[in-house]
Amino acid sequence: MNHRIIIVDDHPLFRAALRQTLEGRDGGMVFEEAGDIEGLSAALEANRDCDLVLLDLNMPGVRGFSGLLLLRAQFPEVPVMIVSAVEDTAVIRRCFDLGASGFLSKSETAARIRESIDTILAGGLWVPDGVSLDGHDEQTEVLGRLATLTPQQIRVLMMLSDGLMNKQIAYELSISEATVKAHVSAILQKLNVDSRTQAVIAAAKIEQGQFAQLVEDQQA
Repeated sequence: MNHRIIIVDDHPLFRAALRQTLEGRDGGMVFEEAGDIEGLSAALEANRDCDLVLLDLNMPGVRGFSGLLLLRAQFPEVPVMIVSAVEDTAVIRRCFDLGASGFLSKSETAARIRESIDTILAGGLWVPDGVSLDGHDEQTEVLGRLATLTPQQIRVLMMLSDGLMNKQIAYELSISEATVKAHVSAILQKLNVDSRTQAVIAAAKIEQGQFAQLVEDQQA
């Protein structure tokens, strides 16, 4: 039985290197690649039967955890392992809070990469050495609320965070202003806040002090 694995990273050389690391070993695997979240969504819409997505956090068109949020909201049945250059413990914990099945550093050895894949395909979690998933804080609660948003609500919230007004969001998403207002109302209710400003602040809390390295990488 072949396992279908989709590698998602905006760097073709890294996708090729990761694929080469995993190909040709015992246990059949069929690999696909995507350079962004849109490409991944298209591949999963065409065929939702996927055993594992290997997802980079830092890609064009996504900010912070928004790519993972969208993926978990659209395809909750698909296991996701984050593959990232970021090794911050707080970032790693947040990924698991949002439903990731594993977190893999891009600096890991080939043997560890293969071991992590086998672990998740067998139904386990892959947690980096020295990282504890115990504990609960305010940000964990915010993430739990964010995880209840639908894919379209997540898109609306990201646009609110960018300062777009309802009319602009409606144009970007090709929906009516009334539909945007309905989404905003649902977002406020799910996040347990009273205004769109508070919703943006709640969403921003999960990134404050935790994605400095991602921002630096993106600006380099």
